Amino acid sequence: MLVAGTTSDAGKSVVTAGICRWLVREGVSVAPFKAQNMSNNSMVTPDGAEIGRAQVMQAAAARVTPEAAMNPVLLKPGGDNSSQVVVLGRAVADVTALSYRPMKAALLEQALASLADLRSRFDVVICEGAGSPTEINLRADDIANMGLATAADLPVLLVGDIDRGGLFPALYGTVALMPPGDQRLVAGFLVNKFRGDVRLLEPGLVELERLTGRPTLGVLPWLGGLELDVEDSLGVPTGAATSAPPHGEEVLRVAVARLPRLSNVTDLDALAAEPGVLVRYVTRPGELADADLVVLPGTRSTVADLGWLRETGLADAVSRHAAVGRPVLGICGGHQMLARSITDDVESRAGTVEGLGLLPTEVRFEREKTLGRPTGSALGEQVTGYEIHHGVVTVDGAAEPFLDGARAGSVFGTTWHGALENDGFRRAFLAEVARTTGRRFLAAPDTDFAAVRETRLDRLGDLIAEHADTDALWRLIESGAPSGLPLLPPGSAGG
Repeated sequence: MLVAGTTSDAGKSVVTAGICRWLVREGVSVAPFKAQNMSNNSMVTPDGAEIGRAQVMQAAAARVTPEAAMNPVLLKPGGDNSSQVVVLGRAVADVTALSYRPMKAALLEQALASLADLRSRFDVVICEGAGSPTEINLRADDIANMGLATAADLPVLLVGDIDRGGLFPALYGTVALMPPGDQRLVAGFLVNKFRGDVRLLEPGLVELERLTGRPTLGVLPWLGGLELDVEDSLGVPTGAATSAPPHGEEVLRVAVARLPRLSNVTDLDALAAEPGVLVRYVTRPGELADADLVVLPGTRSTVADLGWLRETGLADAVSRHAAVGRPVLGICGGHQMLARSITDDVESRAGTVEGLGLLPTEVRFEREKTLGRPTGSALGEQVTGYEIHHGVVTVDGAAEPFLDGARAGSVFGTTWHGALENDGFRRAFLAEVARTTGRRFLAAPDTDFAAVRETRLDRLGDLIAEHADTDALWRLIESGAPSGLPLLPPGSAGG
């Protein structure tokens, strides 16, 4: 089955994860799949492949090991009109929107081969679409939505986000603009993020079914506090978030630079899960004034985002923050920004540019991307992580080591993503931040981030089990889209 959405961020990723968790609890072996993902949030699988972080989350929901076949094509935007193409976990090209199109026929074949492989090994494969399935300017060579569905004969569940408004025209119009072959596969709707009494919605759902001939297979209520792995910047919170009151006397305030091309923001999810840690994303220098810890996260374009940091005044604010001995943490691209200099003839082709100079390091970008799942220790704790980068950091031999990077006083840098998901290390790092800033903060001794994620995935499974028509979902999975679904104009004019 393909889970499509009327828009980006309609909830396709979490609905797919919820269906995966519901199915695995029913005793079914299930795998997630997304033919083409556009995201800078990625992860390295145990077999060394780079895939979208959302598919890693969905694999966790399905209780299976993530692998390259679950996301055969990943596009990583590096600018307004360029992306890196990753196929079966390996970078193969840098393209523009136009130069990518001739590649898509071969990539569809690769996606179908990966889907067939998963189908041969799992009882069910739940596929996630990308953006909207009715991008009429892109339909001719689509590989992620209806192009995949028609090629693989997949029934389609269309998800609409009622919290955005305009739900009914979005659902109706998405189907109506499809050509007949696509319309015949759209078997039903799912309403996401509903707040209020569902009885107020029911007359509209009845009318929608009369107009389209397709039932609504569930109304999922708004469910806050999930903080599951976001796929793109639309899912990055704009305000502050904390999970619970502090374990000690005071909170720790974490300010994360909301870089234009930020990537792997899931690195900060574990901090936000800690009681008393207040995480907020910032774009202005004044927002660092009360921060205990400043984080420069990963980015798909280090030099360009370093330029943005300087243009906004955040670069100077970060330097002032460090100058008075307050902690700064750079992760991957953020770590590279902390260096004395960055030589990049690969990603930005900017040559050598000056870094922030807060760490005794130099960075040189290599054409071959580094992918790995390193292990080590820091602050007396064992740490595992993953790395995805072109920039290679050379550390001055006199610097204090910190994972694979460096520490200079209160400034820390590492290329490792996921380090903060290690409970012991996270607690030790927060204790160091509290010591440095003089905060009376104590990390909770029993926060288990893996268990936190597992609980969130169970909540998604509950959401499907309790609020979706699971009998109807079973019928779609087992039998496909029903025959004789009405065709809606104007798309029906195609015959």
